[in-house]
Amino acid sequence: MRKEVRISGFGGQGVVLAGVILGRSAALYDGKNAVQTQSYGPEARGGASKSEVVISEEEIDYPKVIKPDVLVCMSQQAFDKYGRDIKDEGTVIVDRDLVTVPENFYNGNVKLYKIPFTDIAYKDIGLKIVANMVMLGALVRITGVVSKEAMRKAILDSVPKGTEKKNLIAFEKGYDYINEY
Repeated sequence: MRKEVRISGFGGQGVVLAGVILGRSAALYDGKNAVQTQSYGPEARGGASKSEVVISEEEIDYPKVIKPDVLVCMSQQAFDKYGRDIKDEGTVIVDRDLVTVPENFYNGNVKLYKIPFTDIAYKDIGLKIVANMVMLGALVRITGVVSKEAMRKAILDSVPKGTEKKNLIAFEKGYDYINEY
């Protein structure tokens, strides 16, 4: 079971942190093998950014994402760049308020979820900056690539001290949103 996940957006959305947390939850708390890589444009904040995580029960022989099973796009620029790069039968998750997916873009060969990560973060928590945690909650609920409990532990280990509660609330909001989706 090799699962490849690409999380993309623009600098400042916490894309790299989200990838680190996902990899940490798999490796430290779910007992899986995981490799995380990242890249971002020279502009950093505001520029293109992506974080890739390979998760496997087996030894990982190649640490890069070849063609993602799961693609998350948190900005239009990210979707425009990576939107077509997904396995058949894969899962695409976009921030519905920041990404426009043309009708019939995938011709039914992928599962597409349009979720208002940023809107949920702002309206429910009062901080747009936790949209990445809302996204992780949705990603865990949709894909099951890591357990909910492993993700909660990894969030607590990874976010700045004093922000744990808001980040966990954001994660839960994303997770619960899928139940209503």
